[in-house]
Order: sequence, then structure tokens, then C-alpha cells
Amino acid sequence: MLNHIRLTALLACLAIPAMNAAAQTAPRELRVHAAGSLRSALNDSAAAFEAAQPGVKLRISFGPSGLLKDRIAGGEPSDVFASANMTHPEALAAAGKAGAVQRFARNAMCALVRPGLDVSPDNLVQRMLDPTLKLGVSTPRADPAGDYAVQVFERIEKSGVAGAAATLSAKALQLTGGPNSPPPPADRSIYGVLVAQGAADLFLTYCTNAVAAVREQPGQRSVPVPEAINVSASYGVTVLNGAPDEARRFVDFLLSPAGQAVLAQHGFAAR
Repeated sequence: MLNHIRLTALLACLAIPAMNAAAQTAPRELRVHAAGSLRSALNDSAAAFEAAQPGVKLRISFGPSGLLKDRIAGGEPSDVFASANMTHPEALAAAGKAGAVQRFARNAMCALVRPGLDVSPDNLVQRMLDPTLKLGVSTPRADPAGDYAVQVFERIEKSGVAGAAATLSAKALQLTGGPNSPPPPADRSIYGVLVAQGAADLFLTYCTNAVAAVREQPGQRSVPVPEAINVSASYGVTVLNGAPDEARRFVDFLLSPAGQAVLAQHGFAAR
């Protein structure tokens, strides 16, 4: 009986170092919430960061920035929030849930156009106003891309097209980015899919989204919004209160020349 007790104690002692070793090798998870338009760029950024930071694993939840902000504000755990605007992370900072917000990338607006449709920068406004054409946008307030689209409508009116803002806001179809929108496919551009399905003849979205859709959908085209009526989409990032040190290091990576190079490869402009 005594020998059995001694053997059990010896086995327990031998197991402790093994358990400690397993704990040391388990990757530390970093929870990141990020705008859907960052999916490809941030996946590559995460891979580069993880390669430089052994033992750290990023778990990224992508979605419309406004809805992500609401989830975090409602208590969903997060360490880093990368938004397609500055407003949503600043709201978390103002509520005492996050630190200072830093701009880490810029984007612009383009029109994703179905095959065979005659659209150019010169006639884009006329085509968007055409009552026979379906104009798609993301959902304002839930998705910053929808808010930027509204700003484009307002700039069109200010450029001299009377009533354009109200007309375009009324006809624009809010096809994605809302709380009740169908979830986007995991491996395809939702914008390219919607245009291919005929839900929209042209979709006003980020240029990075339009370029990605064109790669997947032969015949679709990305048409830049003229500079005079375009908007600069500023992307903001913040570290949530209580996040581990790795969260700050990841944000520092995004702001670094190496991180900026990854974003540039995906069409984002420098911060």
C-alpha cells in the first residue's frame, strides 16, 4: 500500500512539469474585431505579426464596423477594434472602454459596375440618378461604407445637382452591412455576388472592395468616383481596456512601415 502511494506521488510530480510545458507552449489568443473591408489585408497582417511574435494567435471577427462597435459596447470581449471610420472606435474611447484612436489606413469610394453597363467617371452621377438602374449601397450607421455613400450623395448636390442627395438616398438599395442583411459569403466578395445576381446594376462601395470583386467576377468593372465628389475614408484602430501587451504591439505593427506595406498591397492608402 505504501509503495502504491509513493508511486502515485512520483507520477504526479512528473506530470507537473509536463503540464507547465504545455501551458507555456499554448498560444496566447488576441481577440480582434475588424471591418469587413479589411478581411484580406488583416488576415495577411495577422500572419506577418504571428510570425514575428511566436506564441501569439489572433482570432479576428469581421463585420460592419457599427455593428461590431455595438457588440463590444454590449460587453463582447475584445482586445483590438479596427474600424472603417474613426467615429465608432472614438465612441468606445469616449465611453471609457478603449484607449486613444489612431488612424492607420485610408480608402476611397468607387462604383462596382455590372458587365455591359456604360459607366465612366464622367457620366457616373448621371447613371446613379437614372431611375431605370438599381443603385446598391451598404446600410448607413451600421456600416461606414453606407455613411460614406451618403456623403458622396451630399457632395453631388453641393456640386450643383439640385435635389441629388434626397433622390439618391431614396433610390439607393441598402443591400448589405445591416443587422438584418444576409451574412456575406466567407470566401467571396458580397458586392461582386450581389451585382452578379442582379441585385444592383452599380454598387457604391470602397475601391478596395470593388477591386476585389472585379478579380472574382469577370466582366464587372471598378469605376472611380470623381475626386470632386469623393470622400476619404479614414480607418481607426484602438486597444480595448484590459487588453494584453500583445494588443498594443499588434497596433504598433499596423502603424509600422511593414504593416503599412501589407495594407498598401491590398489597395489601402497610407494613413
